[in-house]
Amino acid sequence: MEFRQLGHSGLKISEITYGNWVTHGSQVTDDLAIKTMQAALDAGITSFDTADVYAMTKAEEIMGKALKGQRRENLEIFTKVYFPTGAGVNDRGLSRKHIMESCESSLRRLQTDYVDLYQAHRYDYETPLEETLRAFDDLVRQGKVLYIGVSEWTAAQIREAVRIANDLGFDRIISNQPQYNMLWRVIESEVVPASEELGIGQIVWSPIAQGVLTGKYKKGSAVPEGSRATDKSGGADFVNGWLREEVLEAVEKLHPIAQDMNLTMSQLAIAWVLSNPNVSAAIVGASRPEQITENAKAAGLTLPEDVLSAIDYALGDLVKTDPALTVSPESRP
Repeated sequence: MEFRQLGHSGLKISEITYGNWVTHGSQVTDDLAIKTMQAALDAGITSFDTADVYAMTKAEEIMGKALKGQRRENLEIFTKVYFPTGAGVNDRGLSRKHIMESCESSLRRLQTDYVDLYQAHRYDYETPLEETLRAFDDLVRQGKVLYIGVSEWTAAQIREAVRIANDLGFDRIISNQPQYNMLWRVIESEVVPASEELGIGQIVWSPIAQGVLTGKYKKGSAVPEGSRATDKSGGADFVNGWLREEVLEAVEKLHPIAQDMNLTMSQLAIAWVLSNPNVSAAIVGASRPEQITENAKAAGLTLPEDVLSAIDYALGDLVKTDPALTVSPESRP
């Protein structure tokens, strides 16, 4: 396993970060989820990402069980706050009340005294940014959170948060967690330049585009049984937008590129996102231990410029690049 600095902080995280969105607590049994996380540990992965809303808090519980007994100092545990975790009017958003209460609940489920990275899962238009940042800063001062991050924030939102933190002496944001892969590059024109300037690293999700970049979805064929596209608990919603004929045809053109590099399609896709120097880690999920074992081998790979150019040529104008596609709900869900 290789490790990278997270932004301009002193924290190092594993290039391949294990994430349990969708799979744990919904798609696979708890026993299989725990075995898969053990495979991640065996592969040298030390960074683990979850969120309170994943499987309505159950994903955090499973992660807590799976990591129990590990030396805490050897792990970097990330979680998030924003989306609803209950029926109450304050069981959502980035108000001080929700942040403080959610952090306590996450720590209990994760069976730890602190999380290494606590992330604002989306931007909250209904809460003053100063209130959100002050709550995060208080958690840092209390020792319950070591570092602060955000997820799917725009460049303007990140800049304003850093300005307020600097003015008020709050702990700085060190990370952003956006969707990023060969097909979805909306962070490149604005978020990445702002992050490089401000010392923020990207921990990217969906590096294999919810499985589409593995090549397992074929034009004219039914989706594989048990794949993300058959998951009715939410996973299918994220995949179906990519299951268009022209996308699947373009992905087929990546096969010979991967073969020439002696890589699987997944390894090629993960290595591609890690080729961006502003990316600190790629979040990889798995429903079986052998998946994470194989994908972890993408750590430390370098793709030559001609390979990167060949990927661009194969995907052509199917790539999404509009920074306006980074959005948060205008009101809390």
